[in-house]
Amino acid sequence: MLDLHVVTVLPQMRDVISFVQRYPPIFVHTRSFSADSGELVDAVVPFMGESITDGTLASFLKHPGDRVEVDEPIAQIETDKVTIDVSSPEAGVIEQLVAKVGDTVEPGTKIAVISKSGGVTHVAPSEDKPIKEASEPSPAKAKKVETKKPKAETPPSKEKPTAPSLPPPKPSAKEPQLPPKERERRVPMTRLRKRVATRLKDSQNTFAMLTTFNEVDMTSLMKLRSDYKDAFFEKHGVKLGLMSGFVKAAVSALQNQPIVNAVIDGDDIIYRDYIDISIAVGTPKGLVVPVIRNADRMNFAEIEKGINILAKKANDGSLSIDEMAGGSFTISNGGVYGSLLSTPIINPPQSAILGMHSIVSRPMVVSGEVVPRPMMYIALTYDHRLIDGREAVFFLRRIKDVVEDPRRLLLDV
Repeated sequence: MLDLHVVTVLPQMRDVISFVQRYPPIFVHTRSFSADSGELVDAVVPFMGESITDGTLASFLKHPGDRVEVDEPIAQIETDKVTIDVSSPEAGVIEQLVAKVGDTVEPGTKIAVISKSGGVTHVAPSEDKPIKEASEPSPAKAKKVETKKPKAETPPSKEKPTAPSLPPPKPSAKEPQLPPKERERRVPMTRLRKRVATRLKDSQNTFAMLTTFNEVDMTSLMKLRSDYKDAFFEKHGVKLGLMSGFVKAAVSALQNQPIVNAVIDGDDIIYRDYIDISIAVGTPKGLVVPVIRNADRMNFAEIEKGINILAKKANDGSLSIDEMAGGSFTISNGGVYGSLLSTPIINPPQSAILGMHSIVSRPMVVSGEVVPRPMMYIALTYDHRLIDGREAVFFLRRIKDVVEDPRRLLLDV
């Protein structure tokens, strides 16, 4: 038997049911910034090298909303040796920058979030209302403020003006006049500049540095370049410069005086049976010293190509750690900046450095006659704990002989 129950609906319930049917519930859909974890990818700091544990976030190359491709650089990390790019792991749109410029970051640190779908973050409508209400005052408050404005005005005071204060006393002649602080700027040092400063000061404190000088007649080397520059470029695709001649001369001198290629390690002397020449390159960010490996096995063309490649990378900031590690001897060419004479500082853990300078036409006595010659001063700074003056002078003399007569390289004399 089926029982039928009759439900009595009160008038109040009818109103509620009618309201619900007329106005159904409203659902506001919003998408959170990290709604779909599969669509978001983190850009992290890569491995920076064996001896580098952290770096400084120097700049962002991309900003939120910018489109990026796979392996496209989005930021640069400055270390005490090189500048490293942080590349995008996926193609997409920059959603958020997590780190800030100037932060110290380590390998694996997240710096940005990338959306592979390229979506835009949506905000719920209810979130905009409080901000708008907070920024715009109500009409009642505005009216209240307007009514208070006339009351704020006060009649001019009838009091007598106070006596002018006496001017400050003039400083005595003995007091130093320091420039105002408003005309000074304090800028933090870059990691590369701090590293260079530390290494140079350590070199000065560690080595017993002594510098010996000589001068070189550049006539023969310059004539050699002038006679063969076109044929050299046509065959090798690179210009013939003066640096390759000095590198070859340094290799010959290091082979004649192997003690200059050695280094002190505690109570021992380490003799290097290889010759890696470091070339000092000045960049806007600081001094870097890339290395030409096995320079003793290279000819003029290979040396010129190696120098050009390293110089371009140094100016672009794309040198790697391996390209600057090691080196048994350094050549620094201050002549490109117009330096006439200098005393270079040893690049540790090396024991000597050769300084080249500008070429100046000076009167020289040749075969009893005074003639103008293109002359260059050269300097050798060496560790006097290891290298005696005799070896240093012989070393510099060998460079002079080879540069003034490159035919010695062919005859090995």
